[in-house]
Amino acid sequence: MDGNGRWAQGRGLPRVAGHRQGAAAVRTVTRAARRLGLEALTLYAFSMQNWSRPADEVEALMLLLVEFLEKEQQELLDNGIRLNAIGDLERLPANVGTRLEAVRRATAGGAGMTLTLALSYGGREELVHAARVAAARGGPIDEAAIEAGLWTHGLPELDLLVRTSGERRISNFLLWQAAYAELYFTDTHWPDFDERELFTAVADFQARQRRFGLTGEQVAALGGRE
Repeated sequence: MDGNGRWAQGRGLPRVAGHRQGAAAVRTVTRAARRLGLEALTLYAFSMQNWSRPADEVEALMLLLVEFLEKEQQELLDNGIRLNAIGDLERLPANVGTRLEAVRRATAGGAGMTLTLALSYGGREELVHAARVAAARGGPIDEAAIEAGLWTHGLPELDLLVRTSGERRISNFLLWQAAYAELYFTDTHWPDFDERELFTAVADFQARQRRFGLTGEQVAALGGRE
């Protein structure tokens, strides 16, 4: 969810105004994803590297997160959405961790969609964590062992990764999971990413042929899209 700061600066507003508008976009996109029938939506809310940002910006982001969790809990419950979180969650401030855990417990029975917030998250850090878990368990360190130690363990396979704001990189997000995901890049800053933008990204995904190492002819023979 990139571009909050640039969205605000382009309008002569403080960066925190962009983050607040970005939180509104989270609400819009989550609702749209639920209506589309998506099984899971994972949002990169705060990276491990974001801890290095100015202290006042980090504090504002944490306060916005608490505010979002408080305001959205009932809507998550009403729509059968289970809240999940991945990352080094122990680094989060106590008030954030407490509120996050409360909403996770309250929405645990949601079967309509899983909304995952990546908080204090980094793809490389996740792989290191998974390797350590696998080594501690003993036995062969293979794909299954790494998968079992990932913070995303239990979530469905990643199909589509969307990057906003015109950047053409994935910035340490879901590195293992993105191995065969489709990538979609848009110049739209996250605060302006709305239902139409999401539908456009999904339609683009639906028009692609996913080969997973096979030839196009093989996929077509199996009933896939050419």
